[in-house]
Amino acid sequence: MAKQKEELLQDKLAQLHSLLKKAVKEKNSSDITIDSINKICEKVRTESRVQSQTKNKLQALYMQAMNDAETEQECLKKALDLIVEIRELKESLSKYSAPTVVRRGVLMSLLQEAARTLPLWVGEPGHEAPPLCGSRAPDPSYICQPRDKIAALVREDGEDNWILAEVIKYQWTNGRYHVADVDAEEGKERHSLPKTSVIPLPLWKANPETNPEAIFKKGEMVLALYPQTTCFYRALVDEPPTSVHEDYQLFFEDPSYPEGIAPSLAVPQRYVIPLRDEQNA
Repeated sequence: MAKQKEELLQDKLAQLHSLLKKAVKEKNSSDITIDSINKICEKVRTESRVQSQTKNKLQALYMQAMNDAETEQECLKKALDLIVEIRELKESLSKYSAPTVVRRGVLMSLLQEAARTLPLWVGEPGHEAPPLCGSRAPDPSYICQPRDKIAALVREDGEDNWILAEVIKYQWTNGRYHVADVDAEEGKERHSLPKTSVIPLPLWKANPETNPEAIFKKGEMVLALYPQTTCFYRALVDEPPTSVHEDYQLFFEDPSYPEGIAPSLAVPQRYVIPLRDEQNA
């Protein structure tokens, strides 16, 4: 099974390489076409009357530019889908590896990498982002899949805490999740939890420029992973991201500070999730 998955992974990587090469080719073709359009438009500005031949040429160039852009967009969409499949294959392959204890520093680096490589949602213009994109909550009937990362409400040392965990399986007979703490230093503790104690993390990153509805607003209360830890805490959005390259700036509740909140900290979209109604009580 592992060998088959490895072969499939290599095939997906080859497909991704081919798609990206095609996207670059279409981008270069589009740039040349747009440059030709700009030159003709500049020439037209100096003429008193536009010849019909020039109009026809411009129309043909505009059509060519649109076709190039659409082909490039299609290649990039397929590439994003492939990246998701590749990530899932790499995750599934890891279970065939010999178990290892991950040091805290390595774990933090892996969490940062997972946030940085979260797939970007690219939808049709004017369409809203789907559930589990950015701030969008999942459908009520949604069931997390094995190996999905989640926020899990567990009782430790007499206190309820939201921790970063991984789904092992969902038990349909009793409607409970079996999850494992991602923190290797804690011995990968396992918990059996009801659906109400599990919050899935986003599956896609939202683009604030095209899907602002999938971005938490300034002043909104959220649940977020405190930097350099594997625990989620209540936080207030100080500044939402304005581009796909930016993180949230959040004020975490922290009684150790005089005002009860910590200075603004950066947290990526992957680890900022909706605060459930029952937590606001």
